Amino acid sequence: MDMNMQNGKIRKEILERGTERISPENDTKVKFYYRTTKKDGTVLDDNKPSGQPLELIYGKQFKLEVWEECLKTMELHETANFSVDADLLGAYPLVAKSLRDIAKGMTKPGCNDHDHGETGHRCCGMQAMMEKGLGYPDLDELMKTPEPLDFTLELVEVRRPGSYEKDSWAMDETEKRTSIPQLHEEGNHLYKKQKYVEAADRYSRALGLLEELMGREQPDSPEWKKLDTVKDPLLLNYVQCQLILGHPNEAIEHATSILEKDPTNVKARYRRAKAHVMAWNPKEAREDFAKALELDRALEGAIQKDLRQLDSIQKQRDAEDRERLRHLFG
Repeated sequence: MDMNMQNGKIRKEILERGTERISPENDTKVKFYYRTTKKDGTVLDDNKPSGQPLELIYGKQFKLEVWEECLKTMELHETANFSVDADLLGAYPLVAKSLRDIAKGMTKPGCNDHDHGETGHRCCGMQAMMEKGLGYPDLDELMKTPEPLDFTLELVEVRRPGSYEKDSWAMDETEKRTSIPQLHEEGNHLYKKQKYVEAADRYSRALGLLEELMGREQPDSPEWKKLDTVKDPLLLNYVQCQLILGHPNEAIEHATSILEKDPTNVKARYRRAKAHVMAWNPKEAREDFAKALELDRALEGAIQKDLRQLDSIQKQRDAEDRERLRHLFG
């Protein structure tokens, strides 16, 4: 069966019929396998052997618009071949390069990402790539001499809008703002259940969304400062999870980011001190404990206990060092 699209520039042949008709509404997430071949039968790309289908969300400005248009004609579990004219495939070499780089672990996925720069910057980037090449000879040839291609697509999964959790790149600003307190609350709930890995994941995702929103604002502007006030509680919770999970360097890094802005944050100071003990930075630990005690005398009992533990560990390590030296020179 053939189906003509875009005045015959895309020709569809169903190879295996699907099992369910899909309404191609925006925010529908689909997963699919693709194989790209030239008219002479040369295979350019094929992700089926990897067992990792590509994800696409309708309406999120996929860089290769023709794939979205093709997929919207398909049923779930359908396999079809699409013969596409060359003038619709100007973006294919760049998309293929990105997908190949992702498969090699050279870049992070985000197949619906699109350029945010001005047109002049994009043109300059395109020209530079034309001159330097994409790193793949077959794609370089396609850039120089576009030609029609065949795409064999297999639609393997469809998720309706609202039935899946969106990645940050697929969210608009309102969705990101709504998700941050939701993730914070989920993290707190998981923390209370002692599910610290899952809690840290929720805090981390909320922080990622927050950073994206702050990146759009002028630093120190009222809106930026408003967002920044949400950041420290999330960071503190994340630091606590890392302490419990035994990741002191991660805890130190994020506690330090709080203290660089606010040296008087006693929770960050105290938690960094405990992380320094775990990482065995005794000098830094003592300094942070002393500063935390200056900031909050109510912590004296807890800090004295921590210092006694630190002294005990120090004595034990010193004894082990002496024993090693004795065996070395004995």
